[in-house]
Amino acid sequence: MHRVLAINPGSTSTKFAVYFGNECVLRKTIRHPLEQLLRFKTIIDQFDLRKGLIIEVLQEEGIEVDSIKYIIGRGGLTYPLESGVYRVNNRMIEHLREGILGQHASNLGPILADYIALQIPGAKAFMADPVVTDELDEVARYAGHPKFQRISIFHALNQKATARLHAQKINKKYESLNLIVAHLGGGISVGAHKNGRVIDVNNALDGEGSFSPERSGTLPVGQVIDLCFSGKYGKEQIRRMVVGEGGFVAYLGTNNAQEVEKRVKQGDEKASAVQQALFYQVAKMIGEMATVLEGKVDGILLTGGLAFNKDLEKYIQQKCGFIAAIYTYPGEDELEALAMNALRVARGELEAKEYNK
Repeated sequence: MHRVLAINPGSTSTKFAVYFGNECVLRKTIRHPLEQLLRFKTIIDQFDLRKGLIIEVLQEEGIEVDSIKYIIGRGGLTYPLESGVYRVNNRMIEHLREGILGQHASNLGPILADYIALQIPGAKAFMADPVVTDELDEVARYAGHPKFQRISIFHALNQKATARLHAQKINKKYESLNLIVAHLGGGISVGAHKNGRVIDVNNALDGEGSFSPERSGTLPVGQVIDLCFSGKYGKEQIRRMVVGEGGFVAYLGTNNAQEVEKRVKQGDEKASAVQQALFYQVAKMIGEMATVLEGKVDGILLTGGLAFNKDLEKYIQQKCGFIAAIYTYPGEDELEALAMNALRVARGELEAKEYNK
């Protein structure tokens, strides 16, 4: 039986799980207090802390670490890649440590996987479907000026896992379907999946598409320019307006979508208007991606934490039901998605790729 350790480092947590075949035998979330993390200059400097805690918990739980032969970490900000499972190699580690496309907690995923694999005879380290997964059609890269280019940064791991799960449920191959997948969480990304490739998707990190619980999404460019040169705000303040302090945070003072939903049900008119605007913008994005797929859509999939909201599902059905059938897969399970990718490699169903950027 193939044994897998999946690792998903977040900004203030380290999540990991152990799978014996398809069965999850251990799942843990270690929370890192902010004051603990502030001791470190960079995210990479947190490596020893997180590595030590993972190994400590595995030993406490009686997991025989040497029996685990596949270790897979959430993919970080490497150079853009096609989707798939990649072997962790020295070049990947070097790029993640340097932060060639930025520093993010996910950069630690492959580094942690590599370290643990090196301690186990015969073990292998991988990453899968990183956030920089890039399968855009060339026409989708044009932004409107040669100094700018549209970039593919989105929730690739969960979008791909949800699309594959849906294909399995309807007894089809993911590679044979045209799907629109909307990941609806703290960030929102809507992708056009054509025969197994995401040929267009919004940059969910810093400035495209619908606003979300904590991101502003697409903003009126002229107004942004005026704000930048108003002398009232610094670069980091404006960046926080876009990522972290936009969306629900800016309008309603919270990034908790469940709290917003509760306010709506209690008759809060402002919360209702803001939530409705988010629904509206998501529906518009789905319509855009239907155009990308020339109207040939086999299904619209809603996933992520916001997909638990029945009012959202009802709204998308009302606005987009004419495009294709709508299927809801609420929540996300990135640890399971990582483990299943590793198992596909272990079983010979998928060949791992080499990172050679």
